[in-house]
Amino acid sequence: MPLISSRGEPVAAAAAAPAGGIDVDLPPGWVRETPGSSMRLIQASIPGPGGPGQFAVFYFGPGGGGSVDANIERWVGQVESSGPAPRPATFSAHGLRITWVEVAGNLKASTIGMGPSAAQPGSRLLGAVVEGPGGPWFFKATGPDATLAPARAGFLRMLQGARPKS
Repeated sequence: MPLISSRGEPVAAAAAAPAGGIDVDLPPGWVRETPGSSMRLIQASIPGPGGPGQFAVFYFGPGGGGSVDANIERWVGQVESSGPAPRPATFSAHGLRITWVEVAGNLKASTIGMGPSAAQPGSRLLGAVVEGPGGPWFFKATGPDATLAPARAGFLRMLQGARPKS
């Protein structure tokens, strides 16, 4: 059975990279932590004036984790926002296709145990799906808006510098 990308396209088995087949440089000041689960390749704390934010890179195997659109939609649905509807953006870097979204508002309580146990008002979510051989990888940062809004530029620089491991 062929491997399928997160966009539903076949991926040649020879192109599939092993788990962790991506390199990223965390933004300055972000504090790398030991991942809290086997699904997380990278985990970090994001210090800032509103209190710490959390960042993780998730990996579910080649072609795993659902489609780009489904992940973006799920992340947007995790935040109750009164502002305009978030608009995902896509760009390419180092042979990777990167789709990202940003949404601010009330981070909803999680019903599956992988998020806050109570709603978090004044929050922001930055999420990205990075597609490439062996991917996709899912980047997600959440935390107080006062911390994540200024961290946005570093998040985008990190995505622009993401590259397949050689």
